[in-house]
Amino acid sequence: MEFLFAHTGLAIGLLGAGLAACMAGAGSALGTGYAGQAGAGLIAEDPDKFGKAMILQVIPGTQGLYGLVVWFFAIMQMGVLSGEAVNLSFVDGCRYFAACMPMAIGGLVSAAAQGKVAAASVNLLAKNEEHWSKGMILCITVEFYAILSLLASFMMLVNI
Repeated sequence: MEFLFAHTGLAIGLLGAGLAACMAGAGSALGTGYAGQAGAGLIAEDPDKFGKAMILQVIPGTQGLYGLVVWFFAIMQMGVLSGEAVNLSFVDGCRYFAACMPMAIGGLVSAAAQGKVAAASVNLLAKNEEHWSKGMILCITVEFYAILSLLASFMMLVNI
């Protein structure tokens, strides 16, 4: 039982870090999938629009990268990368867990939503190529909230 209490904090902290990476990555997979499906339909009709469709598809993938940054920073602070993992208290483990949740949840939700906007922007590209940059701006509006999630997690991690 003593072993369990001695290592529970680190386990909870690692769970939070893992969820930040996995949930943001899952959101990016969904988002890029939505945009990719729309892009594939467009490219079948007009292969010359591949470059612009691909740019729209890549945009929802940034949340996965942000989640990985939070994961890396969290495990670095917990001492896992140096090979000298700190025996975190239960409370500190919960702090790390809580610090990773804005990116985990924000990344999942914003990437999926951004993918839907990107898919709609591919439709805009299909109908009027001159206005495709307006679709990019609509996607970037959703990106702002992913960046806020990253910032929230980062600021919380720095202050543990």
